[in-house]
Amino acid sequence: MTLPHTPSFRLDGHRALVAGASSGIGAACAVALGEAGAEVTLAARSADKLEALATEMTAAGMSVKILVIDVSDTAATETAVAVNGPFDVLVNSAGLAKHGPATDTTADDFDTVCDLNIKGAYFLTRAVANGLIAVGKKGSLINISSQMAHVGGIDRAVYSATKHAVEGFTKSMAIEWGSHGIRVNTICPTFIRTALTASTFADPERCKWIEDKIKLGRIGEVTDVMGGVIYLASDASALVTGTSLLIDGGWTAE
Repeated sequence: MTLPHTPSFRLDGHRALVAGASSGIGAACAVALGEAGAEVTLAARSADKLEALATEMTAAGMSVKILVIDVSDTAATETAVAVNGPFDVLVNSAGLAKHGPATDTTADDFDTVCDLNIKGAYFLTRAVANGLIAVGKKGSLINISSQMAHVGGIDRAVYSATKHAVEGFTKSMAIEWGSHGIRVNTICPTFIRTALTASTFADPERCKWIEDKIKLGRIGEVTDVMGGVIYLASDASALVTGTSLLIDGGWTAE
């Protein structure tokens, strides 16, 4: 018999855009893509943080560019993507959370979180897809969602609502753009140890709730997401679209 060959996990010759790349999960995803051979464009609002990450990645032999954008500014983002694209891979890790009881949610906080997590993600994904469609290229578009897109959580009504919305438009976009060879998926991590989650882990009651829910018995690290990003970005997942990759330690298994 003729043995099958495992599709490549390499991304040599690919151009990747990582939004929210200045820290945490976004930075880790950028490094993963760079290690796999992609030319990575780091995008975020903080030029200083992007410069620092780019310096380290370049020193490690990776190909890196910088794009200072605010994803919640739809017009500016669409222009930037059009000018600097097309991108074969998108990882959108730009996001915001304002946790608190649903009874205390303000209209301003609701709008701020939705503007970035839903509207920003929607139009960024569309902008990258439009660039690919214009030149007839295939691509893989990945939104960093959350396990909270599949369950609810304490003090997370607004955040969970936005992530459920991301799952919805991801499925619809995957259906629309499948004929163009453009795949659209999400990654849904559990609680990951980053600077943004430090306050959560500083609360013993919240920590116990988290640890009780994660069946593998440990908090997530940014490295836990890196392999999933490479899988979805590469030919190894060539038949995967319109779905979510749960990296949640078994949280949603029950």
